[in-house]
Amino acid sequence: MGSVTLPRSLFARNIALLVALVIVSQISSLSVLMHFVQRPRIERAAETFAIYVQTLDDLLKTVAPDAQSALAVRFEASRQFPAGAASEPSLTWRNFYRTYQRDVFIDTLRQHLPAGMEVQWQTQGEQRLWIRAHLGHEPSWIALPVPEAAHNDGMLSAVALSLALGGLAIVTAYLIQRHINRPLRDLANAAHRLSSGDAPQALRVDGTTEIAQVSVAFNQMVHALQEADATRSLMLAGISHDIRTPLTKLRLAVAMTTPSEEHDELALSTDHYLDQIDAILQQFMDYAGSGTREAAEVGDLNALVTSLAADFAGLGHVFELTLGELQPFAFRPISVMRVLMNLMQNAVLYGRVGLSARTWEDDASHTAYVEIADRGNGVNAGDLDALKAPFKRGRSTGAHPGGTGLGLAIVERIAKLHGGELQLLQREGGGFAAIVSLTTRPGNQRSQEERGAAQEPSQVKR
Repeated sequence: MGSVTLPRSLFARNIALLVALVIVSQISSLSVLMHFVQRPRIERAAETFAIYVQTLDDLLKTVAPDAQSALAVRFEASRQFPAGAASEPSLTWRNFYRTYQRDVFIDTLRQHLPAGMEVQWQTQGEQRLWIRAHLGHEPSWIALPVPEAAHNDGMLSAVALSLALGGLAIVTAYLIQRHINRPLRDLANAAHRLSSGDAPQALRVDGTTEIAQVSVAFNQMVHALQEADATRSLMLAGISHDIRTPLTKLRLAVAMTTPSEEHDELALSTDHYLDQIDAILQQFMDYAGSGTREAAEVGDLNALVTSLAADFAGLGHVFELTLGELQPFAFRPISVMRVLMNLMQNAVLYGRVGLSARTWEDDASHTAYVEIADRGNGVNAGDLDALKAPFKRGRSTGAHPGGTGLGLAIVERIAKLHGGELQLLQREGGGFAAIVSLTTRPGNQRSQEERGAAQEPSQVKR
């Protein structure tokens, strides 16, 4: 058996529920009206009419023979029932109530008339009630006209008014639900901005009590996160400062030492470890800041990629460049340079061969893409998302030691700060690719829906 598919959004579900409730209430009201109000009225009218019919029949039985001819013409008397007079009309929603009303009336009338007195309602042409009465002592079909007011008491107008009121209730419920959903939509947008690294504006707390409580809790959470972020940055800056001061003194002491030939290797090793500690401290500082305080400037992303590729080429690591047509747009140059350097260093450290850099732009989503790829051993598909988590490191294939595991986490935070994201993919034919998207919209912000409409990892061309 198939299951009913409900709308996904709370707004659509509430509207569907309100519409269903209005429909059920209207059907229930009409059912109660017809069964407990209209039906008893029709039955009482049929009982009264049955008395009149029997009285008329008794009178016609005693009519003098010379007056029977005039009465026969008056009542259209006929020994046989007129052909076609009892044909039933097709039942439609427009004549449903009339048919119901007529059937109840006829059934009740037959119950209160003698067994031999038949009754038929003529529905074609003029509405008439045919009764098999006695004209003199001979049974004959006589026609009694039925006034329009007798079978049209404004019920259809009442039904139409009820449906109009139901429609008005649905429209009113829709407007009320939209008003209730507006702060929820603002909350969702603020949450998306917060997840993208932006500081959302404080939500309004002047709505309904329940929504206001949620807004107050969200504002408190944002304030607590901002304080925690500021405390973390201050703590890391203090640690960096306190550790770098003795490191500088230690480096100076090593440099001032006049090494003998047997101590040259130890001095070089010590200097290398000091450089590694300093690089680790810098990565912690980069992760804490991630460019949040840097102002965006209009720049050329292709030029930045070309410049960094030239620097790596000078170190013996050549990246094959495939640069698309990118219009200048606003981005944080130092932060984006940090993104590209981290990805290129990872490609050199973990991939080593088949290094490439590619850029392109998607005009539909207003997004610029940068892909840094290699033809190394790659990474297991199940580990791709885990690599973006802080302190998660891959296995180095070179002689260089691994870093802190913050490189891709820094890239992810900076990409979100620019309204984009980091995608990690396995390449067809072997290798690994990291794709960073940056929005080209002014303000470096875009909604979650637009981000979802951007190119998916499986659709990126190779």
